[in-house]
Amino acid sequence: MRTFHITWMMFFVCFFGWFGLAPLMPTIREDLGLSKGQVGNLIIASVSSTIIARLIIGRLCDTWGPRITAVRLLVIGAIPVMLVGLAHDYSTFLLFRLAIGMIGASFVITQFHTSTMFAPEIKGTANAVTGGWGNLGGGITNMVMPIIFASIVGMGYTKGEAWRYAMVFPGVMMLIIAFVYYKYTKDTPKGNYKEIGYTKEASGKTDWSILADWRVWALMLAYAMCFGMEITFDNVASLHFVDTFGLKQETAGLLAGIFGAMNLFARAIGGIVADKVGKSYGMKGKGFLLAAMLLLEGIGLTFFAGSTSVTMAVIYMLTFAMFLKMSNGATYAIVPFINKKNGGLVGGIVGAGGNIGGMLFGFLFKSESITYGEAFNYIGYAVIAVSAIILVTKFSKQQKSEDFITEKPEEIKKLPAESLV
Repeated sequence: MRTFHITWMMFFVCFFGWFGLAPLMPTIREDLGLSKGQVGNLIIASVSSTIIARLIIGRLCDTWGPRITAVRLLVIGAIPVMLVGLAHDYSTFLLFRLAIGMIGASFVITQFHTSTMFAPEIKGTANAVTGGWGNLGGGITNMVMPIIFASIVGMGYTKGEAWRYAMVFPGVMMLIIAFVYYKYTKDTPKGNYKEIGYTKEASGKTDWSILADWRVWALMLAYAMCFGMEITFDNVASLHFVDTFGLKQETAGLLAGIFGAMNLFARAIGGIVADKVGKSYGMKGKGFLLAAMLLLEGIGLTFFAGSTSVTMAVIYMLTFAMFLKMSNGATYAIVPFINKKNGGLVGGIVGAGGNIGGMLFGFLFKSESITYGEAFNYIGYAVIAVSAIILVTKFSKQQKSEDFITEKPEEIKKLPAESLV
C-alpha cells in the first residue's frame, strides 16, 4: 500500500508539471504573441513527445524495474519544467513543451507498478484508483497554477515574469517525489529486481507477436478516445471558456479544474465496476462495459459542443467527463490480462494510444477554419465510432488461470506470511 500511494502521488506531480502551463496559456499567448495555429502546435507538442516516451518507458519497466525508471524520469523531466521560463519566443517555447511532454510517460510506470503489487481480482480497481488520483493533477494544476501566478504578480512581478517563475514550483515537487520514490518503494512485493535476481532474460524475451493481437490495438483506440480527449481538454479548456464565454483566466481555470478533479472518484468507479463485471461476465463483460462508457462519452461531447451558456456547458462537461474517466478505468482493467509476461510493453502501447489521440485532436483545435465547439463535436462522433469497434472486439481468449499469477506456487510458499497478507 505504501508503493500504491507513492505511485499515484508520483503521477499526480508529473501531471501537475505536464499541464502546469495550460491554465496560464491566455497570459502566455499574449506575452509571446502566439496565433491560434501556434497554440495548436503547442497542444500537439505537449502530447506527441509522450507517445514515444511511453513506448520506451514500458520496455524500461520490464528491464530496469518501475522504481529506477520512475526516479530517472522524474529527475530528467524536472529540468525542462523548471527552465521553461527561459523561453522568450514561439520556437524555444515549443522545444520546451516537447521536452516537458516526456514526463507524461509516468502513467505507464504507475500502471505497471500497481499491476505487480495486487492480485488479479483487484488489478482493475487498483489501476483505476492510482491512474485517477494521478490524473487528478491535471485538475488541481488548473486550479492552483493561476493562484500561484496571481500571488507572484501580487509580489510586484509582471505577468510575463510571473508565469515563468510559477513553473519552478512543479519542478521542485518532481525532485522531492523522486527522492521519496527511490527511498520508500520496491519493484515487487518480494523486493527490487536486483535483490531478487530478476532479469528480463530470466523472465523470457519480449514476445513481439503481441503486436499481431488485435485486442492491443482496439484498447489503444479506446484509450485514444478517452484519455486522449482528457489531455486535450486539459490543454484547451481554459482557452475555450475564455474565448467562447468571455471568462477571466482564474474563473476559466477553476472550471477546467473541476473537470480534472473528477478523477478523484470517476476513474476509480470505472475500474471497480469493471472488476465486478469481470467476476460475473468475464472479459466479454468488461469489453461491453467499456463500449457503453465510450458511447455515453461521445454523446455527452456532442451536447457540450453545442452549449450556448456557461451553465449548460459545465453540466454537459461533467456528464461527458464522468463517462470519459470511467472509460479510462475500464480500459486498464483489461490491459493487465492481455499479456502478463510483457505487461510493460502492452501498457506502453495502449498508453501511447492516449497521446496519439491527444495529438490528432490537437490538429482540430489548431485549424483556423473551425471553432473549438465544432472540434469537440467531431471528436464526439469519433468516440461513438470507436465504441462500436470495442463492442465487436472479443477480449476473451482461452487462457489458464495460472497465466495471471505473478509468482509460481513454490515461490509463494517461500514468501513470509506478511507478504501473503
